[in-house]
Amino acid sequence: MLWLSSIACNGNTHSFLNYPFMEQFLNDFEFIYHPVIDSNYSLKEIVSETIACDIMLIEGTISDDFKRADVLVVDIIKKYAKIVKKIVTVGTCATFGGIFKESDYENATGLHFDRNKPIDSFKNLLDKTISVSGCPVHPETLVNTLYAIKKSVDLQLDNFLRPKEFYAYTVHNGCTRNEYFEYKVDNHKYGELEGCMFYDHGCQAPFTHASCNKTLWNEVNSKTRAGMPCVGCTEPTFPKENLFNTKKNMGIPQDLPIGVGKRTYLTLAGITKAFTIDRLEKKLFDD
Repeated sequence: MLWLSSIACNGNTHSFLNYPFMEQFLNDFEFIYHPVIDSNYSLKEIVSETIACDIMLIEGTISDDFKRADVLVVDIIKKYAKIVKKIVTVGTCATFGGIFKESDYENATGLHFDRNKPIDSFKNLLDKTISVSGCPVHPETLVNTLYAIKKSVDLQLDNFLRPKEFYAYTVHNGCTRNEYFEYKVDNHKYGELEGCMFYDHGCQAPFTHASCNKTLWNEVNSKTRAGMPCVGCTEPTFPKENLFNTKKNMGIPQDLPIGVGKRTYLTLAGITKAFTIDRLEKKLFDD
């Protein structure tokens, strides 16, 4: 494998290094080059020669004027795209452009998407590409995708080329605060174990496709379980402004959960107001 770093903070690299079974992984896969892990070749050798490899992983935002080892990253991608079997965009920057779209780099985008808009650059590589978004990417999502490639598993992909195995459902699915969400009992303080963070704190879990509440971080936790709103880091719209605020129109959240219409929401909200669940509200108000 070749791990190519474009305009990046290396957050995905560091997340990847937290994979709990790294020793076994490195026995099953070999990096011809990685910016942090010891590799057989230097970056200078990678760009000056064409070293045989099966998978190219791209971390970071793509730009027409960004270079590595004095060679344009787009040219390195084009060269190795001809010989690899699969290309994996690692993280939201490589997939959608991410936070570095706010930089001064020319035409800063993801490999195939500018936010949620498909672009023509590298269009010939669509059939080879798998997107693994996240800021940073969940290490188990990345590693399991690589094993699926190695074993020639036919991964089903969504419209953004992400494996449905990990991105077909939302972060809201599996959240331990779902009962609070259903009865509109909101959290009033970050870090609290009770209450939902959707209605006041801008939690993006109902709009965000990821497995954070099913495949826990460090096998222990997730943002919403720890009392932190989901920031929607796997989505093409990341990062949003005013992340920790729920914009409302006449008391109704402007953005409703995926698949829920306004009329349906109002009906459910009316029914919910008829219930008072002391068990859910007592701890919050007592505190």
